[in-house]
Amino acid sequence: MKFFFPDSQDLIDPSFDFECERRSTTRKRQRDDLYAHEVFASTPFDGFLVSKGIVDGYGALGSRYTLAQRHRLLRLGAPEFFRLDQAPRKLSIMGDCGAFTYVKEEVPPYSVEEVLDFYGNCQFDYGLSLDHVILLFKPEADARGAARDLVPEELRERRELTLRLAEEFLKRHTKGGYAFEPVGVAQGWSPLSYANSVKALQKMGFRSIALGGMVPLKSNEIISCLEAIHEIKQAGIQLHLLGITRTEHLKTFARLGITSFDSTSPLRQAFKDDKDNYYTAARNYTAIRIPQVEGNPALQRKVSSGAVSQDLARKLEKACLEVMKLFDEGRRTVDQALAVLMEYERFYDPGSKKNHEAAYRQTLTDAPWRKCPCDVCRDLRYHVVLFRGAERNRRRGFHNIWTFYQQLEKELGLGQGSAA
Repeated sequence: MKFFFPDSQDLIDPSFDFECERRSTTRKRQRDDLYAHEVFASTPFDGFLVSKGIVDGYGALGSRYTLAQRHRLLRLGAPEFFRLDQAPRKLSIMGDCGAFTYVKEEVPPYSVEEVLDFYGNCQFDYGLSLDHVILLFKPEADARGAARDLVPEELRERRELTLRLAEEFLKRHTKGGYAFEPVGVAQGWSPLSYANSVKALQKMGFRSIALGGMVPLKSNEIISCLEAIHEIKQAGIQLHLLGITRTEHLKTFARLGITSFDSTSPLRQAFKDDKDNYYTAARNYTAIRIPQVEGNPALQRKVSSGAVSQDLARKLEKACLEVMKLFDEGRRTVDQALAVLMEYERFYDPGSKKNHEAAYRQTLTDAPWRKCPCDVCRDLRYHVVLFRGAERNRRRGFHNIWTFYQQLEKELGLGQGSAA
């Protein structure tokens, strides 16, 4: 089973000085910053998933790429743009449309021809057909005699549109002689509707099929859909789960025919989750928040309004950074470090119900970064568990991806680079 890491231009700056909090004055992001596959000795994924919606941007969701980066991607192609020759092993690139970026539109904002050209120009290995997400799960609609109005007509039309677009995609792909492998996208609102979509895509001639729209579903709901699909799936068909991780169900997914999946969860949890920020094989830990006085909007507003003293804020912030350094050197105890950290938290977030004392005590007591063999933790040490700025947070996300991939291989009983 292969894991594709969705690209959102998440890079780290190797010149960043964590003690002085400064970058090199000569640093150029695209040239000098590093992708995750350039950081680790063993790459913690099997390929990238690159979304047209992320590259181009759509509506209120702006592009994660600059105009210059978009032009460079199309001019050089994805393998050179992502510097895949720097990866320890061969990585594949899958392209999709980014249907969640235009989910509120009546129809996709792209044409099939535009999508094909995007995939072809970027030199992807796989390309997903143009689709339209269905955000509804109504398994009761599968019951014999169920009322048709259980599923709004517009969502039924989305499924039919997705299938028509897939058929056009495959025909134009064949006629145009594109090098990438075409992947048909199945949408649905129930186990039977997903199975019917897969059945239709198989009949069209697709040998690879991606299952979309399942991100909001509970694990048992996903499994019920996969079981229905498994009953009609032809031998040799490759199935990809879009946006799904669910580590505890990987063996079940594999048994039901899933051969690949993608997810940003390990990266995003590093700085989006309130408690599960740092992964280990045994458990997840809460990262220690030390907000930057100049970089925290809420704290800056309090300083600007005169509600808190900027000088005191800086003093407490500096004390937290110093105590974490001394703790890591063995010159401060857990209780001593915790006292300083909580004084700053009570200052910048008074009256909050999100008291992190117990979670921080667990993180400090176990000090998981000292035991982690990944390249990030060995290089960054205690900085990896500091919830502070993009450079630390993103590196913690890279650590999470590495840890997740180790769990994936252990769960499936595979060796590095053989998750296929």
